[in-house]
Amino acid sequence: MSADTKRYEVSDTRDGGMPFVNIVFTCGGTGGHIYPAIAVARLFEQRQPGCNILFIGAEDGMENKIVPREGFRLETLKISNFQRKLTPSAIAHNIETAAHLTQSRRKVHRILTEFRPNIVIGTGGYASFPALREGARLSIPTMVHESNAVPGLTTRMVEKYMDRIMVSFEDSRSSYHDPKKVVVTGTPVRGDFFTLTRAQAREKLGLTDERPLVASFWGSLGASGMNEQMLRFFEREIADGQPFHHIHAAGKSGWALMESEPAAQQYLHRPGLDIRPYIDNMAEVMRAADLVICRAGASTVSEITALGVPAVIVPSPYVTNNHQEKNARILEQHGGAALLLEKDATGDALYDTARGILDDPEKRASMSRAMAELGIPDATERIFRAVMALVKK
Repeated sequence: MSADTKRYEVSDTRDGGMPFVNIVFTCGGTGGHIYPAIAVARLFEQRQPGCNILFIGAEDGMENKIVPREGFRLETLKISNFQRKLTPSAIAHNIETAAHLTQSRRKVHRILTEFRPNIVIGTGGYASFPALREGARLSIPTMVHESNAVPGLTTRMVEKYMDRIMVSFEDSRSSYHDPKKVVVTGTPVRGDFFTLTRAQAREKLGLTDERPLVASFWGSLGASGMNEQMLRFFEREIADGQPFHHIHAAGKSGWALMESEPAAQQYLHRPGLDIRPYIDNMAEVMRAADLVICRAGASTVSEITALGVPAVIVPSPYVTNNHQEKNARILEQHGGAALLLEKDATGDALYDTARGILDDPEKRASMSRAMAELGIPDATERIFRAVMALVKK
């Protein structure tokens, strides 16, 4: 529903004279930006009964499905991202984007003056820029959460206007012009990742012997090149007598490869080697895993550090600002992960690196401790406290 036609039900006080908390979350683009905001919003509903929560996102973003499905109000803006190229088409696109920003500023001004938030919180994506910038201009307390190790473009654009910048790693503090603004909160991880012990998770997965579990995945779409390399990985583990259990999510493109290629079909439906399109029970699998082979997206990094799971990481080279490699470097530098660039990540290199960790219990335990030291399982709580501290100032 548009802010032009809707009047928000907000109040300045509640029983006992305590102020209501009216909160705007602004985010969009990917689930990694949206779900952390939803986790914090849920905690506010529990801790601040009667609080008013409003989400602001892009009209064509996936937030249009996720946020209403989760039961929150959503206002949308017409906005697109800037392109860094200098081609004629990119220049034309950026001119259109600038026009969208002007329109979005007017609309978000109406939304904020009508909703009267105590705070505006951005959790990533270019869709968060208008509300954060306008919130700061209106002298509303503003915070941005950056889940990657280094600030993305939107965070860079709003950094100087923010009252607080929330990050996932202490190492990230030096990436900002005013480190005193930075609060290390971590990135929220779903609560079901912590409901089972490792033994309970292994039991639910039907793992009845003591062989370790390897979980590997390259994202929901799958990376066709990396899935091709996994065929050699599978070959090696079978030739070695399957010294570990293995659950592999091939993703959309990878599953097509697994079903169509004769060289891949031989590995399907093999005991001890569970190849699937997706891992739907990710919380159980990650909790049971002794080693994860994966990309270095912010959500994955927050999960494996919170659980203290050693990893072999192949950062995607196809992301903006090479942020996945920068995420992975922090884990590598602290001793929690082995890093292979995609150009070096052959099936043999992946297998040899994995076996080097799995066959050395002392090394695996050291990596697990290093991951756990980086992890922040109570990230949602930390963000809640940081927000309340700013609201009460």
